[in-house]
Amino acid sequence: MAVKKHSSLDRVLGRLDTLDAVNLTQLVQRLARERGMFEDIFNTLQEGVLVIGYDGVIAYANDAAHRLIGLNDDELHGEVLWRLVPGLRPSLGAALDDEGGASALPVMAREFELTYPEPRTVRLYMVPFGGEHRGDERRFAVILSDVTRDKVTTEQRIENERTSSILLLAAGVAHELGNPLNSLTIHLQLIERKLRKLKASRETEALGESIRICRDEVTRLDGIISNFLEAIRPRPPDLAETNLVEVLDEVLRFQQRELADRGITVEAETPAGLPLVMADRNQLKQVFFNITKNAVEAMQPGGRLRIRTRADDEQVYLLFGDTGSGIRQEDLVRLFQPYHTTKPGGHGLGLMIVQRIMREHGGQVGVESKEGVGTVVTLQFPRKDRRVRMLKH
Repeated sequence: MAVKKHSSLDRVLGRLDTLDAVNLTQLVQRLARERGMFEDIFNTLQEGVLVIGYDGVIAYANDAAHRLIGLNDDELHGEVLWRLVPGLRPSLGAALDDEGGASALPVMAREFELTYPEPRTVRLYMVPFGGEHRGDERRFAVILSDVTRDKVTTEQRIENERTSSILLLAAGVAHELGNPLNSLTIHLQLIERKLRKLKASRETEALGESIRICRDEVTRLDGIISNFLEAIRPRPPDLAETNLVEVLDEVLRFQQRELADRGITVEAETPAGLPLVMADRNQLKQVFFNITKNAVEAMQPGGRLRIRTRADDEQVYLLFGDTGSGIRQEDLVRLFQPYHTTKPGGHGLGLMIVQRIMREHGGQVGVESKEGVGTVVTLQFPRKDRRVRMLKH
């Protein structure tokens, strides 16, 4: 014959008839203290804890559950969990429709997205209890864990590993392309020399134009490979006292011919006395070149590139404003992603390199744009004297 088990509560209830008023009062007070202690324990947990009936009605929720779901005790008590988490009830299948005891059900685990009070991913465990005896109410203990950060970290790690593998393969391919490009450049130069010795005619002019196009395409491809290798094999900046205006003037002189050919006017407002910054001069040239080249390519002939500088007690700013076509909002949020480009024939690495270099200099890059009006790129550098003060602290 099986021995019937009794819970501690059953034993207490069995003694109620034998207790006098004083002992009964003491028992009630003790039970109240123990309940308060258990609630305090549950409220210290990071995980949300719910107790729900078979119909999904919430009978209890700890503090963490209130924070996760975004409802206070009055709003949450008596609410139906199935309504707060659409799709949860159907995902549990026919198990909840079983007329057997809740204890026969397995522990259930689900992940779902919450959008209120803020978007997050929550992992839910449902543990059945009760229903051992006929007439007992069947319930579930529901454990809620915020796994948003874990999920994001895992996704980032997978993406980083995938990207690293792709970049490693691509770096090898890019390196191997260098030799054929050098060979093409040399042979195009030889063909040009022989062409110049021939008598001028329509045929030689057409051939010369074809050679020029080939040379330009080889140069463009070589630039793409150089930018790509620079992006995936960055070197730390060699910091030294740097005058930003001097570096900017050097880059603009280098681009002077292209600017003139395109009919682009440059208005540089760079008053004397701009504070020095600690920077790698060569890397700054690449930053300025990439930004001005993007601006020039975004404008029609007759466009205007306006460059301004300013400084405050903490930072030095360079602003590059163009009168180009502007950037769509959906492209603006992806502007610094590798291989995302808004230009025909672009490789989508230039701004990614700019952002990386600025970060390594302790600075920032920001972009504001309006379609049909133009784009403003702002570079922000920490002042040299501010960097020194930070190091002293």
